[in-house]
Amino acid sequence: MSKIPEPAAAALPDPRRWRALVFIALAQLMVVLDATIVNIALPSAQQDLGISDGNRQWVITAYALAFGGLLLFGGRIADLWGRKRTFVVGLIGFAAASVLGGAATGEAMLLGSRALQGVFGALLAPAALSLLAVMFTEGRERAKAFGIYGAIAGGGGAVGLILGGFLTEYLDWRWTFYVNVPFAVVAAVGAYFVIREPAGTRNRSPLDVPGVVLSTLGLVALVYGFTRAETYGWTEDWTIIVFAASVVLLGSFVAVESVMRHPLLPLRVLADRNRAGVYLSLGLAVIAMFGLFLFLTYYLQVVKGFSPLKTGFAFLPMVVGMITGSTQIGARLMTRVPPRLLMGPGFLSASVGMLLLTQLEIDSSYVGLILPAQLLLGLGMGTAFMPAMSLATHGVQARDAGVASAMVNTSQQVGGAIGTALLNTIAASATTAYVTSHAASATTPEALRLVQLQAMVEGYTSAIWWAVGILAVAASIAVAMVDTGRPNAAPGGAVKDGAPDDEVPVPVLAH
Repeated sequence: MSKIPEPAAAALPDPRRWRALVFIALAQLMVVLDATIVNIALPSAQQDLGISDGNRQWVITAYALAFGGLLLFGGRIADLWGRKRTFVVGLIGFAAASVLGGAATGEAMLLGSRALQGVFGALLAPAALSLLAVMFTEGRERAKAFGIYGAIAGGGGAVGLILGGFLTEYLDWRWTFYVNVPFAVVAAVGAYFVIREPAGTRNRSPLDVPGVVLSTLGLVALVYGFTRAETYGWTEDWTIIVFAASVVLLGSFVAVESVMRHPLLPLRVLADRNRAGVYLSLGLAVIAMFGLFLFLTYYLQVVKGFSPLKTGFAFLPMVVGMITGSTQIGARLMTRVPPRLLMGPGFLSASVGMLLLTQLEIDSSYVGLILPAQLLLGLGMGTAFMPAMSLATHGVQARDAGVASAMVNTSQQVGGAIGTALLNTIAASATTAYVTSHAASATTPEALRLVQLQAMVEGYTSAIWWAVGILAVAASIAVAMVDTGRPNAAPGGAVKDGAPDDEVPVPVLAH
C-alpha cells in the first residue's frame, strides 16, 4: 500500500520553513536577474576587454547554453544527491564563477566564467523550486510560498535591468558580476543552517548516463540553433544542421527514457496534461516576455534617449505589477479557484498590455502608454506565473520533484532563446523593409535619422504584434489543457504515479 504522509512528518516547523523561503527566494532572484543584468553592462565590457562584435553575443550565449543544456541533469542531481546539498553547492559555485567574471582580463576568461555560471545555475534553479515543492505541501501555505517565488521568477529580469543600469552607470560593469557574491554567500549560509529537507524525499536510483548525454546535447543544440538563427538567419546551412541534430538527439532521448528502468526524465512527469499545459503555456509566455525586454530596452535607450539607469527604473511598473499579481491576486485566489481561471485570464491580461505597446510611436508618452501597458503585463504575468509554478510540481512524487522543477526552468530557458531569436528576426525584417521603402524620400541627415528611428519602431511593433498572439495562444492552452480543480486547503491527497511505500508523495490537486 502506498502511504499518505502525516502532515506533521511531511513538513518542517512553520518558522523554519518560512525562514528557508527567504534564502531560496534570494537565490532565485540572483539567478533570474543574472539573465538580464549583464545585457546592460555588455557594451562597456566589450570595449574594456576588446571583444569583437562577432563574439560579443557569446557573453549571453555561453550562459544560456550551459544553463539550458544542463537543467535536466541538475534537476536529477538534486533528486539523487539531496536538494539542500545541491542548492548550497550551486550557490557557492555560482559565486566563484561570478568572481572570475568580474576579474576577467580577456575575452576567454569572461566567456568561461559565463559558462560556469550557467553550469552552477543549472544545479541551483531546479533545487530551489523542488525544495519549495517538498517543503510546502499545505494548500494555503503553498499558495503564499509560490506567490513569492512566482513574483521573483517573473519580475527578476526587470530587477536585473534596474540593477545593471545602476552598477554600470555609477560603478563599473564588473560589479554586475561581483554583486552576485553577497547574494550567494547570504543564501548559502542561511540555507545550510535553516533548511531541513523532509525525510524520505530523495531518489536513490542509479543515474541515467545515456539520458544525461542525450538531453544535454539535445538541449544545447536546440538553444544554440535559435541563437545562431538570430545572427545568421533561419535558412543558413549550419543553422539547419544544428536544428536537425537537436531533433535527432531529443527524439533519441525520449526513446531511451521510455525503456530505461531509472530514467533521467520519467515520462510520467510529462504525460500529465496539467503539467504539460503549464510547460507549454509558460514557455510561450516567456517567448513574449523576452522579446518585450529586448525591444523596450532599445526603444527607451535609442529612440527616447534614456540612460541605462533611467531605462532600468522605467521597468519598475512591470515589477510592481508582477509582485501584486503574484502575491495579492494569485496567492489569495489559488486555493479558491481552479488554476486555469488564474492562468488563462492572467495571460490574456498580459496580451492586452502587449497590445497597447503595438501603438508605440517615436514620440509616445511613457506615462500615457508604456506605464499602463507595463502594469497590465505585470499584473497578468504575476497572476498566471504563481499558480503555474505551483502546479508544475504539484502531484509529482517527491523523488521526481527536482526533474519536474528542471522542466519548468527548461521551458523558460528554451522560450527565452526562441523569443530572442524569433521576435528579433521579425523586427529586423520589418525595419529593413521600412528603410528600403522610405530612405529615398529622406533628403537631409535629419530626415534620414528620423526614417531610421521610425523604422526601428516599426520593427518593434511588428514583433510585438506576434507577442500579442503568442500570449493569446498561451492563455488558450492554459484554459484547454489545465483541467484540475482548486488545490486542497489541507495537506494530504491521493498518491499518484505508483509511489513505492518508502516515498513521501507531494499531495495532488483535487479534481
